[in-house]
Amino acid sequence: MTEEAKEQAIAKMEETGPAVNVVLNINMESYFDVLTGLVDTFRKKNGLNCIYIASSVSASTISEALTSLDINTKDMQFVDCVSYGVMEALDGGENTTYVESQTMLENIVLKVEYVFKKLEGKPSLVILDSINSLAMSNSTNILSEFVQVLSTMIKSRSAYFVVLSVDEQLKPDLREMLALVSDQIVTIK
Repeated sequence: MTEEAKEQAIAKMEETGPAVNVVLNINMESYFDVLTGLVDTFRKKNGLNCIYIASSVSASTISEALTSLDINTKDMQFVDCVSYGVMEALDGGENTTYVESQTMLENIVLKVEYVFKKLEGKPSLVILDSINSLAMSNSTNILSEFVQVLSTMIKSRSAYFVVLSVDEQLKPDLREMLALVSDQIVTIK
């Protein structure tokens, strides 16, 4: 069942192409399969760099989890919004940029733009993981503006943009906001 979810996510990304804001609404059971499909299979197949915005768990934790699945994360770029808040050691190396808090949404946009400049215009996949975590620290109105600004900047770079949301944790006001600011919402069962 979860392999099917992975294939659905990859097929949707290939169908939409770059410069489209896609929300992948997934369940917890298929979460890692979809994530590995994006950062491993889809990214490699299309020769993309990956900018991973970590707002639910720290960049080091997600990097270790992906590494344990034999996915090379050394060529990924992380924008970590968690480590400061949980007072985790900030030792992610050259491929990790830190934001002090999940409430500093403008800084997230600036850090992503900084990473794009480091990548020197190479084609990229940007993953925001997860919108549910950011919604715990920010109002829906502020989050809406953030997603619009981030999406516009990413689209201007002709990059792929994926917002991950966990279906079981998606509140009605957040679901409505995503419908307004996203190009496509895909529920993967």
